[in-house]
Amino acid sequence: MIKFIMNGLEVQAEEGWSILETAKFYGLEIPTLCYNEGLSPYGGCRLCLVEIGEGPRAKLVSSCTYPAEEGLFVRTDTNRVIKARRMMIELMLSVAPGSKVIQDLASKFGVKQMRFEVRNEECILCGLCVRICAEQMDAHAIGFQNRGHKKKISTPFDIRSDVCRHCGACMYICPACQLRCQGPDADTAVCNACLTMDPTCLDTYDELQCWMYDAGKCGTCVQEKPEKPNSEDNEKTA
Repeated sequence: MIKFIMNGLEVQAEEGWSILETAKFYGLEIPTLCYNEGLSPYGGCRLCLVEIGEGPRAKLVSSCTYPAEEGLFVRTDTNRVIKARRMMIELMLSVAPGSKVIQDLASKFGVKQMRFEVRNEECILCGLCVRICAEQMDAHAIGFQNRGHKKKISTPFDIRSDVCRHCGACMYICPACQLRCQGPDADTAVCNACLTMDPTCLDTYDELQCWMYDAGKCGTCVQEKPEKPNSEDNEKTA
């Protein structure tokens, strides 16, 4: 068994487990979008970022692809991690604002605005459709094409695939295909209809203090202390 520290607790992992699999085993929630238990890990959405290491050498890694290692020091909900996740949600919203899955993530993580130009490309390149077609349907009918800003998912040579069985698995698993509650003609890019309260412990402790979700999302874990009256106020009262 591999032993390491996660959120201040000693945990054990089987050989070959990732940080994400270990966290799920212990009931610790790490948000994911491109990850699916029945498919190979991809690490494309970057929502499952966690912070490993301590001090100035600490770094962010994708928990779905990073293996559990002996003596590792992991924190799943630091300020640095939350800010990175919010940035990724904003980027995905700019690409697919019509996705209910991404809108729900925005509400959950307190993303109230989107600072990027809306592109409405309706594909966040999570690769779920490519992997389910190849690994579960054994068809390999679609795949990634090009690189950089020209990267896309399509059939070979952009023509109708002879091996596609029209099973619909690619549409079933696609997060961008699940339409938001307001429909395709929503007034705003960010819905926030299911917005939760911001956790106050992030600003005080630099990370969430409750690890069993939705604990830590209530905003009541740190109470503001009442201000002490100054000496002048005491003299006036007297």
